[in-house]
Amino acid sequence: MQNFTSILEKLPYSPPFLFVDTLQHVDENGTEGSYTFPDDSFFYLGHFKQAPVTPGVILTEVMAQIGVVCLGIFLLSDTLTSNIAIAMTGTQVDFYKPVFPGETVTVRSTKEYFRFNKLSCKVEMLNSRGELVCRGTISGMMKPTTHA
Repeated sequence: MQNFTSILEKLPYSPPFLFVDTLQHVDENGTEGSYTFPDDSFFYLGHFKQAPVTPGVILTEVMAQIGVVCLGIFLLSDTLTSNIAIAMTGTQVDFYKPVFPGETVTVRSTKEYFRFNKLSCKVEMLNSRGELVCRGTISGMMKPTTHA
């Protein structure tokens, strides 16, 4: 398996808002990576207090980080030194199954297009049983930046 440490190091996130544990695959057409939701994640404290469930907005963020931002960093690798400017421009996600504390999910993305600094991907999330959790399209603007 290829080592994608250089991509992970360039992600503009840190805990508790870093939602990428590993990347299994990255090429010019898409990514595959995974994330395990810690039982003590901050968003479980009030999201269904008797039976915590991962909020859809967090699932969308996981898909964006693995499926779009990691791919964008890879695509910009020739021009990217350390900083990247990112802005999400659109999401359309359908949800099918809940994700509970402690679960590991796998995200797969397929690039639809990358032009004029806009990256659009079809993205899906599977649980550890291989069941479809959610899928959709996520788009964002990303470009190298020279300021910190």
